[in-house]
Amino acid sequence: MIEQDLLRRFLFEELGVRGEWVNLTASWQAAKQHQQGSAMEQQLLGQALVAVVMLSATIKFKGSMILQAQGDGDITTLVAQSSDERKIRGLVRSRGEVTAGSLESMFGQGRLVLTVDSGKAQPYQGVVPLQGANLAEALESYFVQSEQLNTRLWLFANDAHAAGLLLQELPAHDGDKADWQRIAMLANTITEQELLTLDCETLLYRLFHEEEVRLFDAEPVEFECTCSRPKIERTLHAMGKEELESILEERGGIEVICEFCSEHYHFDNIDVNTLLLADNVAVDSATVH
Repeated sequence: MIEQDLLRRFLFEELGVRGEWVNLTASWQAAKQHQQGSAMEQQLLGQALVAVVMLSATIKFKGSMILQAQGDGDITTLVAQSSDERKIRGLVRSRGEVTAGSLESMFGQGRLVLTVDSGKAQPYQGVVPLQGANLAEALESYFVQSEQLNTRLWLFANDAHAAGLLLQELPAHDGDKADWQRIAMLANTITEQELLTLDCETLLYRLFHEEEVRLFDAEPVEFECTCSRPKIERTLHAMGKEELESILEERGGIEVICEFCSEHYHFDNIDVNTLLLADNVAVDSATVH
């Protein structure tokens, strides 16, 4: 039986190459049930969620890593987020029916942004043009341009699973380029069916049975939205008294729906007046939206 909702890290200790394998199943189903769109859009969201889990595991941080792709084409926004505890959520927005194609054909002119947000210091951001045949290719370009690290990704998603494989040269490792090329070439024989249906150990043996691979313990991944009423209150508070009172007069209340999890938050006149009168809006500092 395939391992589900897990991140597995592995290492070619003598070669200076690390890797990661991810499978999302229940977490993938939970994330996509709140999103509308074509099968192509859903697959892209699944690939983005897998990618952000793997990318978040390449660095040490506390907070969230956010992958965001925006463009002026049929797909306008793609967001995937993973916390340091492997809690994921994501969304995709489009102008209409989206057909499969290159990133340029789906997003138009756009950019890919990776953000690491600790909720304390200024967030770190890396930005590259949204170009390439697929999301994996764009992210590979990001690492070459921004981090100067050879990186390969394979990302796949269907109705049941989303899965991925990442290979990356270790920073500051003065290894033989032939080693990296050999490992990348072996991994490039992987198929979508294998990645979506095989457990990690079986897959690694099939690809690298002649190599020495150290496999680390599995880390669970699950869907969890970080929205909360205090966060919504802070957003409303920032809008100001005049705008809030105008909305109340027009609609009789304020309804906010989270785009990630479809949670509804309702604020009536009393709620808004209490919010405006409060000296300090409740602060939920445990998570980052």
